[in-house]
Amino acid sequence: MAIAKHQTDYLQKFFQIFKVTLLSLLLCGGMAILSAPAWANVQIKLTNINYEPCIGDAGKNMVTGGGVMSAKCYTIKGKANNTSGKVVYNADIFGRIYDANGNDAMPERARLGAVEEIPVGKSDFQIMVAIPAEQPEPLELKQFKASGFAGKVRR
Repeated sequence: MAIAKHQTDYLQKFFQIFKVTLLSLLLCGGMAILSAPAWANVQIKLTNINYEPCIGDAGKNMVTGGGVMSAKCYTIKGKANNTSGKVVYNADIFGRIYDANGNDAMPERARLGAVEEIPVGKSDFQIMVAIPAEQPEPLELKQFKASGFAGKVRR
């Protein structure tokens, strides 16, 4: 009799744990389905990347390294191909910049800038960057990509 009662208690605890687990899984699944797709991170392919010195006073008195080293200002331009079907907002631009000697011009930064909005399809983009003045040209731009959101994100 004691064994039967023990088995009954065990089964009741098992089913109680099972119900809680099932309810938790259903709740998590429901949240995933109902979560707003606007927060989805969207990857954007960037092509035809090139650079040119900043025009006018855009890079005047530019410094890097906490204001210690003088810098040159460059505008990096290219084409963004947004195939997501939605406008992408707050897109961070990532890439690597190397000098003429193959040295990383910005070794501690892969995020180079941001673009407020990238429309659906192909469009132009540009960002400004500060490169230490002693880095020799020509610069080599590699591994450029963008990542943003398919909905507006508060800053």
